Amino acid sequence: MTKGMVIIGAGECGGRAALALRELFYDGPVTLVGDEPHLPYERPPLSKEAMASDAPAIKAIASDEVLAGRSIRHIHSVQAVAIDRAAHLVHLSDGSVLPYDKLLLATGSTPRRLPLPGLGARCVYLRTFNDALAIRAHLSAGNRIAVVGGGFIGLELAAAARRLGATATVIEAQPRILMRGVPAEIARTIHEAHEAEGVKILCGDGIAAIVDDGAQVRIALAGGQEIVADLAVIGIGAVPVTGLAAEAGLTIDNGIAVDAALRTSDPDIFAAGDCCSFPLAVYGGRRVRLEAWRNAQEQGALAARNMLGAGEAHAAVPWFWSDQYGLTLQISGLADEGSKVVRRDLDDGAFILFHLAQDGRLVAASGIGPGNAVARDIRLAEMLIARRAKPAPESLGSQTIKLKSLLAA
Repeated sequence: MTKGMVIIGAGECGGRAALALRELFYDGPVTLVGDEPHLPYERPPLSKEAMASDAPAIKAIASDEVLAGRSIRHIHSVQAVAIDRAAHLVHLSDGSVLPYDKLLLATGSTPRRLPLPGLGARCVYLRTFNDALAIRAHLSAGNRIAVVGGGFIGLELAAAARRLGATATVIEAQPRILMRGVPAEIARTIHEAHEAEGVKILCGDGIAAIVDDGAQVRIALAGGQEIVADLAVIGIGAVPVTGLAAEAGLTIDNGIAVDAALRTSDPDIFAAGDCCSFPLAVYGGRRVRLEAWRNAQEQGALAARNMLGAGEAHAAVPWFWSDQYGLTLQISGLADEGSKVVRRDLDDGAFILFHLAQDGRLVAASGIGPGNAVARDIRLAEMLIARRAKPAPESLGSQTIKLKSLLAA
């Protein structure tokens, strides 16, 4: 008798996997388990459109009607607490038990906690839609928002705060914002855009203490400065949710370790999305973990195919984007794989940095500009990266040579 497919984690990755199983004509039971009360939804808007909106709304991946029409059972507001690998059972927090033939762990990531005493109700993190609603309530004229961490989430929240009339101060302990994966030239462009909009950015200064007295938050910096805010949003990175997998005895390595087909150390259990680390063939099998919307989509669909026996290897090139003040940043590939950078200037102040490995291979492209100014060229660069192409540096830097011609060559 078919036990069916069980997916733990009803976010972007898990939701896409459930839908993909039906699109692949799997007709056994499909059960999607999530700890939030909501339908599966997209998280990127939480720090973007949802924050700037007067009435934030969930951008659901599928409606109740779609899930029901495809016979996908969605169990919400419960947690998976244990996996019995021998019996092929998942135990839930409400006492129920789910049998499975194949299991997908799409447990995502959770905000990294700030390891300091003194944090209270006015010191918050952004991960869920309910988190977004709580933060949005403070983003209004006259309110002071402190953002701890100069990564994408924090900067997008700072931009939203300014659009809604609140003041915003970003505190980053590193020498500059966006230290992880973003070239200094592009980070400088974003830094300048924030300062032009009135955001105060403090880099190279750590936090000595935080005191949340219930009315306001006082942040003492190591250099002696004090920031007073009505709300402190902490965005210092994310950690993969691996507890369930670890307790089940699965291999953990910067996330739930999977092979190229997203299979864990148990052949009947797969993992995908933010929670897993996997080998990337285009970078010589380097093991990476990606916290990115498109990766969650792609791996959800790939996991579904492989749960049905496709045995297909993950081959996509990493891609990430962020929107701030009308500027769009896009990054394809892993910039830290490069040892040489070639710049191509485009119209309206947009530009792309091409990152080349020592052997001449194009390994990443990072671009920024208004609207969709860099989108086409970043997409073409992604295709060149996937082909392990070695385009001439002078061709990449030339405004007169189209990237499409390099791809054809």
